[in-house]
Formats: sequence, structure tokens, C-alpha cells
Amino acid sequence: MSIPFIDLKTQYQALKPQIQERINRVLDHGQYIMGPEVGELEEKLALYVGVKHCIAVSSGTDSLLIAMMALGIGPGDEVITTPFTFVATGEMIALLGAKPVFVDIDPRTYNIDPGKIEEAITPKTRAIMPVSLYGQCADMDAINAIADKHGLPVIEDGAQSFGATYKGHKSCALSTVGSTSFFPSKPLGGYGDGGALFTDDDELAKAMREIRVHGQDRRYHHPRVGINGRLDTLQAAIILAKLDRFDWEVAQRQIIGSRYTELLNKYCPAVITPYVEPHNSSVFAQYSILVESREALLTGLNGCGIPTAVHYPVPLNQQPAYSNLSDEQLTPVSDEIARKVMSLPMGPDLKSIDQELVVKTLQSQVDLGQ
Repeated sequence: MSIPFIDLKTQYQALKPQIQERINRVLDHGQYIMGPEVGELEEKLALYVGVKHCIAVSSGTDSLLIAMMALGIGPGDEVITTPFTFVATGEMIALLGAKPVFVDIDPRTYNIDPGKIEEAITPKTRAIMPVSLYGQCADMDAINAIADKHGLPVIEDGAQSFGATYKGHKSCALSTVGSTSFFPSKPLGGYGDGGALFTDDDELAKAMREIRVHGQDRRYHHPRVGINGRLDTLQAAIILAKLDRFDWEVAQRQIIGSRYTELLNKYCPAVITPYVEPHNSSVFAQYSILVESREALLTGLNGCGIPTAVHYPVPLNQQPAYSNLSDEQLTPVSDEIARKVMSLPMGPDLKSIDQELVVKTLQSQVDLGQ
């Protein structure tokens, strides 16, 4: 029997009574769209993150779209972001008719390099959108300082970092707008798509709430263009049930991530393990390492029943949809990391014996290739 890449079944068994109770409550009241659980979730998440406003939405992807729409970003504008991320980050910029401007990453954290942002700012720049990758926040103080200097808002794409901290503050409370995802494999995941936005700005919160419901401020009155961006009540109910276990899961992720690093440094010294800044805590949404001869290792591990993934094999500025930007936006660090990165099984319910098996199997495959 192979090890699951992300063990959602064990998590469900641990929470089954609470999840079933929450689902049954929704089935009983029948308010499947914008039911009371949505508001309850928003209140609890705003308190958890430490901001005034949380707006629950239909997906992490839509959360980015809604944030940029609320900021008035559109055709002819530019948004600075990282090329080393899931496609949704750049995709939503392009969908609005704006231009994603890709800035290379820090070679240790794989997050956007603040030292390269300012040179990418032009009169058309309307926002900076860092991604807090693999569960670790980007260097938000440095990014915010640049943004303040140039009068720009910052949108933190915290799809992978919900629960992480930066200098004692929670991810999604670090900038103008924070965004996260409740995709099932994320640190706080539902059983379908979902996401949330966070801000202390009253006007932005109002705009994002209206955009979420077709630009509506009251029934059948639409002062702005919006989308159908609502979070289903059933998903809100499931996430509420999972919140009770979330602090434990965050702690477990950190224990398991640290143990991976310790084991790999001992048994596989050729592997480069994740670097976490001293002022950060990571939730290890993925445990991603750098290796040589990646394809051979992927094949070998999968053949031994160890699932793997690559997050991400092609930087966004090299994707066909964004190829018109690649000549002017060279990102050699992203290119190098994309060539070597691979992710190992990870999650709060990963058993120690399975973790040791992953490392021992990786060691044997590395030794075979030498």
C-alpha cells in the first residue's frame, strides 16, 4: 500500500462527527448560498488572522481576481508578481487585461526577491502581488516599504501559507489585502473550492463584498461590475469544523517539516532542504526539496510507492500564455529552481514510520544514481 501524498482520509476520520454535524445543520436549514455559516466563518477567520474584515469567496483564484477588481486594476495596468508559483497568480492579472510583470525569486526561500522589485516598477504599475510559497511568507516588510514609497497596494497571495507567521503576525494580515485558498490540499482545506480575502480597509472590504455577489450592494442594485464569487454554505460548514483542529495541524506540520529536514540532512546530504527565515514560521503546504537528476528520482520513488509532485516545473513567464513577456523578463533563479524542485508527501497526519520510509527510499534512489 503506497503512502498518500496528502492524507485527507485520516483527517476526515478524526473530524467525522463534527463535520457531519455541521453538514447536517446546513441540510436542515437549507440556506445553501450565503447561509449563516458563511458569516460565522468570516468572523472566526478575521479573528484568527487579526484583521477587521474577512470576505469568504468561491476559490483562491477568485479571491485574487476580486482583490484586483476592488483596487480598480484593468487594461493597460501592470502588476508585479513572481513567476515561480501556480498559474492562477499571473492568470488573474492577465484576465483583467493587465500585464503581469515577473520578478525573479530569492534563491533560498523561493519567494519574490524584494531587491529586484523596484527596478520593475513603471508609471503603469498598479500593485505588487507577492506569493507566500510552500507555506512561508514572503519578506513583507521589505515589499511593503517599496510599495509605500511608490504609493502601491500589496496583495499577499497566501494560498499556501494560511496559519504561517511573519515576525509574529499571521499570513494574510501583512499587507493591503491578504488572500488565501481552501482547496482541499491547502493547510486549511475544504471539500471543494473556496477562498477568503482579508483587509483592515473598510472601503476595500465593502467593494470586495459587493464584487463577490455580482457587484450588488442590495438586492437587484449593482453599483459596480462583479462576479459570482460566493463561498458555498456547505464548504463554510466543513471549514468551520476543521478550524477546531487547525492549531494542532499547524504545529504538526512544523514538527514534520523539521523532522524531514533533520532526516534528509543526515541521510541525503546532496538534497537541498527548505530554508525558513528565522523570523518566519512555515506551515509546509508542500515539503519541497532541490535535487539533481529529478526525473530519474521521480520515476524511482513512484515505482517504490512513494508519491511525488513538482511545484512548479515551468515558470509562468515561460508558459505559452505568457510567452510574449519572456524575452523582457529573464528569471534565471526561477529557471534553476524549476529544474530541480520536487515535493515529498506532507501533511499533519503523516506518520513517522512513513516519513522515515520516504527518506530511506529517497536515499536509496540517490545512491543508485551516483
